[in-house]
Amino acid sequence: MTKTSDLQSLIGTEIGVSKWILVDQARIDAFAEITEDRQFIHIDPEAAKQTPFGGTIAHGFLTLSLASAMSYDAVAPLDGVVMGVNYGFDKLRFLAPVPAGSRIRGRFKLLSAEDKGSAGGVTRWLLKHELTVEIEGADKPALIAEWLGMQMVGG
Repeated sequence: MTKTSDLQSLIGTEIGVSKWILVDQARIDAFAEITEDRQFIHIDPEAAKQTPFGGTIAHGFLTLSLASAMSYDAVAPLDGVVMGVNYGFDKLRFLAPVPAGSRIRGRFKLLSAEDKGSAGGVTRWLLKHELTVEIEGADKPALIAEWLGMQMVGG
């Protein structure tokens, strides 16, 4: 748990790195089915071999969707948190494809922490993290984002 009184001193620092997550073809295929995004570069290994990628790659949105799991693993919630909600992104860039069979992880840096006031017995904290999703063994990250989250802290 992170104390709200410590937030300002953490701004600009790396606050956590998640464990590695395997992005295998089965995960990519499942994501393709649930999102109805069945572009061949994701689900057809033979056709994808003929592209500059040399094989199938994860959907950018699949990589992004794993950010929540990475956050749960790497970022300590605020002390007394009642709940947290995704508040969106200020910036998001997909920088490199994630080849099927790769492992990725999230690296989190706290960029800002704003007390948004209290209501109903909770104080709302708007936290902005820089999220860098690394691909194991790659020079370039899969994505970089500025991610906003609202945490409600009781009493």
